[in-house]
Amino acid sequence: MAKAIIKRVLLLIGTLLLVTLLAFFAFSVIPGDPTEAVLGMDATDAQIAAFRERMGLDLPLWQRYLKWLGEFVTGDFGDSFNFHMPVAQLLLPKVGATLTLAALAFVLIVVLSIPLGLLCARFAGSWPDKVLTVLDQLAMSVPGFVLGIGIMYLFALVLRWFRPEYVPLSAGLLPHLWYMLFPALAVAIPKSAMTVRLLRGSVLGELGQDYVRTAYSKGRSRSSVLWGHVLRNAMIPVVTFLAMTIAEILTGSIVVEQVFGVAGVGRILVTSIGNRDYPVVQAIVALVAIVVVCCNFLADILYRVMDPRIDGR
Repeated sequence: MAKAIIKRVLLLIGTLLLVTLLAFFAFSVIPGDPTEAVLGMDATDAQIAAFRERMGLDLPLWQRYLKWLGEFVTGDFGDSFNFHMPVAQLLLPKVGATLTLAALAFVLIVVLSIPLGLLCARFAGSWPDKVLTVLDQLAMSVPGFVLGIGIMYLFALVLRWFRPEYVPLSAGLLPHLWYMLFPALAVAIPKSAMTVRLLRGSVLGELGQDYVRTAYSKGRSRSSVLWGHVLRNAMIPVVTFLAMTIAEILTGSIVVEQVFGVAGVGRILVTSIGNRDYPVVQAIVALVAIVVVCCNFLADILYRVMDPRIDGR
């Protein structure tokens, strides 16, 4: 187990370096000059040269990457071309809201999908399973931002469970989390539907195994077998799937932020892409990728703990 973890840590470090490399180069080679977006079309050659020198854009690409990487690992993400301030200072108040939204969405996915997936498997072929199958198909087919609009209309304007106005953390933890629960629901519903279908199939596959028949022969009830024996093995592919969807949860959160007016990184990202504000975009993409890679690493370790038969290869 220890050998497998060491291998995964080395792989994690290599993957993180590759992620930063791709994040930097992808936005450095696309068409468009940030000097035009910042200084305008009427800027003189002297102004353009001074700007490029000040921002390090006159250096070769590989030197810029090494300089950026060295600063990035120390928490210095450079200065924004458009906002004229350090990127870390710009993003710090926003990252918390995005991560809170994504974390709430992930918790909702787990809380909703596990009991519903077991329910579908427990009553496979019966009317509860058929009803949930129809609802699953509907939930998977609706984009998160459309669900967000529907949730905003139903719970804010019709039921008046919350005001359609962003509640920052400074207004209090509970009011903030209550508001964030609704955009998190919009992000979570499609992924919950996918997880329910995956868990249902995994559970039904496990129910045909010999150890399940042995448990039944010892007088265990169906519910006891499902929760006490089947769920742990059935969760292994689900854990892998959830780890793979972390990126989609984060990107979905960034999109849904626009519907609910959440003061996260979504609006800054959209603005920065349009303005060719590469330091901001590179920092956001690199940070999101690092979170995703680390979550996949933890999931890899977790399902090896859940099933020791998985070796370290």
